[in-house]
Amino acid sequence: MTETTPKTAPWTISKPTAVLVLADGTVIEGKGVGAVGAIEAEVCFNTSLTGYQEVLTDPSYAGQIVTFTFPHIGNAGTNEEDSERLNAGSRSGAVGTIIKADITAPSNYRSTQDFDKWLKHHGIIGLSNINTRALTALIREKGAANAVIAHDPSGNFDIPALKKRAAAWAGLVDLDLAKNVTSGQSSVWTEKSWVWNEGYGQQGEEQFHVVAIDYGIKRNILRLFADLGGKVTIVPATATAEDILAHNPDGIFLSNGPGDPAATGEYAVPTIQKLIATDIPLFGICLGHQMLALATGGKTVKMHQGHHGGNHPVKDHTTGKVEIVSMNHGFAVDADSLPEGVEETHISLFDGTNCGLRIIGKPVFSVQHHPEASPGPEDSFYLFRRFINLIRTRKGQEPLPEREAA
Repeated sequence: MTETTPKTAPWTISKPTAVLVLADGTVIEGKGVGAVGAIEAEVCFNTSLTGYQEVLTDPSYAGQIVTFTFPHIGNAGTNEEDSERLNAGSRSGAVGTIIKADITAPSNYRSTQDFDKWLKHHGIIGLSNINTRALTALIREKGAANAVIAHDPSGNFDIPALKKRAAAWAGLVDLDLAKNVTSGQSSVWTEKSWVWNEGYGQQGEEQFHVVAIDYGIKRNILRLFADLGGKVTIVPATATAEDILAHNPDGIFLSNGPGDPAATGEYAVPTIQKLIATDIPLFGICLGHQMLALATGGKTVKMHQGHHGGNHPVKDHTTGKVEIVSMNHGFAVDADSLPEGVEETHISLFDGTNCGLRIIGKPVFSVQHHPEASPGPEDSFYLFRRFINLIRTRKGQEPLPEREAA
């Protein structure tokens, strides 16, 4: 009787189906997920533990590839409710994403579609199965990198050509991206915040009217205004001061958005300067904060790696308190450039960069971080009440408590 020895399967090496090619020639190979194709963008990292869908649909990430430092991304699936794009059908937001682990089957009662299919539907190219910790360390050392991310299920890549594309891309400096993500026309917002087991509510009685300039606005910002009783009229980034004032607003909001604030400021700053002169309460977030600084005579600078995540400590000098906030910006206001009459109100406790300002003697202020907390902590919700109180004071009404009683 002859014993049969089973054959040992030959060693197999998986062929990379996605690559990230940095402008310095570095090539990182992995497994492709999401959309197929190739695109130039800036690579950054985000430290949020949750909220990947909100992150990737934030229009402020236009022109960027988001590397998630949390290893398990996509496991909760996706749904139709958590998009932050104003136009849910648009593709504004991140163009690529990089994750460590394989995407598993969705495990969340709110999920309606798995993450891979969702990425494909939204045209987001993904790279997985790489050492995201090493890539994050590389970005921390060398700064946010210009790159090309490419996904081809057959694994056929022209690496020399991709290196040339990455090296040739000019990057985000001097790039106005707000015009690519803004609304095409004016609209009115009525949706309130999500409530468990109920979904999103609708605005009832209107107590004030805010005109929001859309440089890439997020839905949750609009919901928080609606929660406080606000009617919100959204206007495009290119709206003139005359267009905005024709809506007879009680307050004006400068939204978040992508790209270089100096580039967007070419057309936005003159408008903002006219609005400041009206003494109508004005509030800015993120890009809106940066352009408000430019409108006062300040300057903005490109950051080494930027701030992206939901765990950033910021100190509010007006209260002396420290908040944990959500951040998403690659440019910052140069605090030393702020002129007399403009006060720095918030600073990052990570690196001391400017995170807020106000114009002394005027109902005008802004912050660099994202107090709408989508995703992120809710420590800074009070800033919306601070803005509404400027409106209420101007209307002769009693102010609201900035923070709700515990």
